[in-house]
Order: sequence, then structure tokens, then C-alpha cells
Amino acid sequence: MKKEHQEKNFKPSYLLKNKHIQTVYASLFRKLPNLHFRVEAFTLSDGDFVDCYYYFKHAEDSKLVILFHGLAGSYKSPYIQGTIEKLSQNGFNCVLMHFRGCSGKPNKLPRSYHSGDTQDAKEFVAFLKTKYKADKLFGVGYSLGANMLLKLLGENKQNCLLDAAVAVSPPMKLDICANSINKGFSKYYQYRLVQELNAMLETKYDLFDMNSFIKLKRNDIKNIKTFWEFDEHYTAPVHGFKSAKDYYAKSSSFGYLKSIKIPTLLIHAEDDPFMSKEIIPTKKDVSEFVQLNIQKHGGHVGFVTGSFFKPRYWMEEKIVSYFTSIV
Repeated sequence: MKKEHQEKNFKPSYLLKNKHIQTVYASLFRKLPNLHFRVEAFTLSDGDFVDCYYYFKHAEDSKLVILFHGLAGSYKSPYIQGTIEKLSQNGFNCVLMHFRGCSGKPNKLPRSYHSGDTQDAKEFVAFLKTKYKADKLFGVGYSLGANMLLKLLGENKQNCLLDAAVAVSPPMKLDICANSINKGFSKYYQYRLVQELNAMLETKYDLFDMNSFIKLKRNDIKNIKTFWEFDEHYTAPVHGFKSAKDYYAKSSSFGYLKSIKIPTLLIHAEDDPFMSKEIIPTKKDVSEFVQLNIQKHGGHVGFVTGSFFKPRYWMEEKIVSYFTSIV
């Protein structure tokens, strides 16, 4: 195993150094590529489905990367489209596995997805491994998807079926992150994300008798303002956890980092506005297979360098270079 992968430090320009600019820049200013996906629904073992967006520009046995988006993300997310374009340009086929209900189509069950739900990804990775016989099978996760991916790797160790992985901005201690995003300007991010989660939950009430599964009344959805509240009233009970605290404890990836047995690159910024520095692991917290790439700046799934008007997306370059080094 190649234990060290040489990385240049991330150095944003003066105008891009602010953590909030890093976090929102791509969403506000990035011109997205014109990608044409092949869309296939993958049926899960419980009868539900996830929509998977394939971008194959190379032979089917070429190197294949599966991507896992963040909370309320999708194929439309700038970091997803940018990474897929960059990987494709460098000889990799790609597929994005949407989490349940994130592709624009409601899923079939009262439940949804959450930060520690590794079963859907495990089933889809096994399917890809059998169907495509790819030369190498890699995984990339962002934010919630990164936490899920790290937990998947730790749970399954050398049997995870992936050859290498990259995790970007994972909230590895969910309780601390839920507290951090409820402070200062970061409350704005929480507000926007909780709005989307509440809208998803409203749709659940249209489709199912939700009070058979959770105690929350439909009229009370509008009163949910924080992740703690949403996870206490919906995520925890509908997914079999005792409480939000129980969900956070069992779904956080931090405790799984020492069990990872495949080459894994963990990219994180100290100034991530979604979380605090105390969730960032050190070498003693991870296995020898995990390489930490901790940067002073970068925001949350940001890492934009170059100039304000001519940006470069450092994160995507690092993902490509890491997987290329493994090959």
C-alpha cells in the first residue's frame, strides 16, 4: 500500500480566503458543464429505490468512481458535476448514487436517508462490482455522503469492495456538528437545509399515514428549526433510533476511522463553517490506510483556488491525482 501521497497545500487567493465565500462560491458563480447522464433506478432489498446517474465515456471495464452527495444534494450539485467532468477527462467512468428521494422523485417508503445509512451504498457497490468488472472501483463522498462512506469503509474493512476512497468535509461527530451549525452565521446554512428537509417531510405526509410511524403532527413541521429537532422528531424514530442523540452516536464515522483497511484520503478544512475543529481527527485516530489532508482554509466542500474570476477547483484535482496514484 502506498502510505503517503504528496499533496500541495491549498492556497486560496485573498478574495477567496473567507470560509463562507469558499462554501458558497461554486453554487453562486460556477458555470456548470453540460453533462448528459444515463439514468437507472436501482432497486433496494426493501423494495425501495435510488436513482443512479451514469456518466460513462470510456470502456465499461475502465476505472469506475461512485459518488455520494451531501445532505439535500443531487446530480445538480456543482461539486458533483465538476468532479465527474474532471474524472471523465482523466479516464474514469462515474456514477452518482442519489440517496433516497434526492433525485427529484419521492422514494416509496416513509423512511428516507441519513448520515449513517450504509446499507443502500453497500448494495449498490456490490451491484457495480458484479455488473461492470471495472479495473478499479473507487468511492467519493461529500459531507453527509463522506460520513456515510467512511462508516461503510470502517464497518466492512478489507471486504468493502472498493479499491480506494476519498472523503471530503465529513461531519465525523454528528452531535458536535449539529451544535456548531446552530451558531452565528452558520445558522443560515442550517436554515436553508432544514427548509429542504421540512419540505421533504411535508411530501411524506401527502403519501403516507406518517402518524403511524412518528409522533410529529403535520402542522408542527413548520416549527422545526434545527437539525437536532428534525432528527429528534423524524430521522431517529422513523429509522429505528431512540433519539437524535442515539442517532448521532451510532451514525458518526469518527469511531470507524481506525478500522478502515483500504487507501483513503480525507480532505478537510479547519475553517469549515458546518463544524468545529474538534471533529478533525489526528494520525492517532485513524488507521495506517487513512491519509489526512487537513487544510487551514477551504470552507465546506469548497477548496476554490485561482482568482475570483478565474477559479480552479483544487478539491477535484486532488481527487483525480489520488485515484491516479492508486492506479
